[in-house]
Amino acid sequence: MSRRTDLPPPPAPLRIALVQSASALDPAMNRAALADLVPAGADLAVLPEAFARDFGPPGSDISGYAEPIDGPFATELARVAAERGATVVAGMFEVGPDPARPYNTLALRGGASASYRKVHLYDSFGYRESDRLSPGPVEPCVVEVAGWRVGLMTCYDLRFPELARALVDAGADLLVLPAAWVAGPGKVHHWRTLVTARAIENTVYVAAVGQPGPRYCGNSILVDPAGEVVAEVDAGDAAATGVTIGVADPAVLARVRDANPSLRNRRL
Repeated sequence: MSRRTDLPPPPAPLRIALVQSASALDPAMNRAALADLVPAGADLAVLPEAFARDFGPPGSDISGYAEPIDGPFATELARVAAERGATVVAGMFEVGPDPARPYNTLALRGGASASYRKVHLYDSFGYRESDRLSPGPVEPCVVEVAGWRVGLMTCYDLRFPELARALVDAGADLLVLPAAWVAGPGKVHHWRTLVTARAIENTVYVAAVGQPGPRYCGNSILVDPAGEVVAEVDAGDAAATGVTIGVADPAVLARVRDANPSLRNRRL
């Protein structure tokens, strides 16, 4: 697939809220938290993976917490997005064809609507996500938000550069990556390195938002197409919670792509 070159640049800067907050084991608590966490003044608010209900202890059966894509969580997400005049994306478990193995889904609601079912399940570092979740279809999910073309990825997807490139080939200017990046030796280094790499190699913005420690790595971050950090939640404390707003600037996107036309120069 060749990268689409017929698309105009984004029309204006995009204000992106990075919402680093832990999800609870009680879905009702997480739904109630949405109204407090999504800030006013953002065009796009990004919450972590599995925000509708945390994974629970490793190996837990989460099928009982799966919801329809238009169920209570996505409905409240849409309500809060409309109230804030924004688009909001957050992770949930969605009922799928196999009742025992739901999808790990991102629900995006508000100024746009999309649903992305995680392609790469976390069968790594001693975990087997595929034992209790089903993979989504292998196809890029790109949606327009305030004139920006936004590609959706989830957590472990970050380790697969071909998915990021497919999203960019489909026109993405910004990659959004909600995560619950499990903590461990070297894991913060992997997270920050890979987020930065996906931005540089594809000359796109990347907004990566994770659940905080101690179980997860936190370090929610917005990186520009040159790999520079635009905004981040306290990088010195993986357990920090909070909301930080950063701006994706179309002028920066155009300048970096002009200086580093790697998408045009590639041979494979």
